Amino acid sequence: MTTNTSASTSAIVANELHRSYQIGKNTLKVLRGISLEICSGEKIFLCGPSGAGKTTLLYTLAGLERPQQGTVQIQGQDIYSMSDAAQSRFRNRNMGYIFQNYHLLPELTALENIMIPGAIAGENHQEKALVALDRVGLKKRADHLPAELSGGEQQRIAIARAIVHQPAILFADEPTGNLDSSNSLAILQLLIELCTEQQTTMVIVTHDVSLARFGDRTLTIRDGLMEQ
Repeated sequence: MTTNTSASTSAIVANELHRSYQIGKNTLKVLRGISLEICSGEKIFLCGPSGAGKTTLLYTLAGLERPQQGTVQIQGQDIYSMSDAAQSRFRNRNMGYIFQNYHLLPELTALENIMIPGAIAGENHQEKALVALDRVGLKKRADHLPAELSGGEQQRIAIARAIVHQPAILFADEPTGNLDSSNSLAILQLLIELCTEQQTTMVIVTHDVSLARFGDRTLTIRDGLMEQ
């Protein structure tokens, strides 16, 4: 599927993103002037070989890693011109994050982990968390700790936590990377379904090109540049 960006409202606009790292005396250029536009409601897959810059680009778009040059606008807001506090509030209100290693707090139950975005915002999201837990099919696991859950279940809890506050944009970094093929497909289909229901823009990094067929567009990165 393809989407006409000119006919839709832009959720993300990035211009000339540069990011490099100093390793000893050597400079590793990871992003070398990437520009892109993603429409509201689009499901975008970022693909490319290992070391191409996929995760760095995702984190930069998501407000988690400041570029050395370039700008990122989320829903018209230049996120890197904000103060740290304002940027944190903006991220918590408008964005959801899913990581390959789940990032669940081990001492909290499944339900408590899902309530974290609300707690950060100073709100009680218990009812919303129960709905999200039910939506990912794990309502009966509400009181279980992460160590008592399988990898697939932990990732479902991470998904529920990411969507509990109905973010405008969901960022996912290799969300199926630690799962077997059947769990990978189930998790991805759940993500697509939830994002479609909530009209959420989704940006997902994957090394598995076969999964990218479920998206609206695939953007391929190679050597820090976007392939045309």
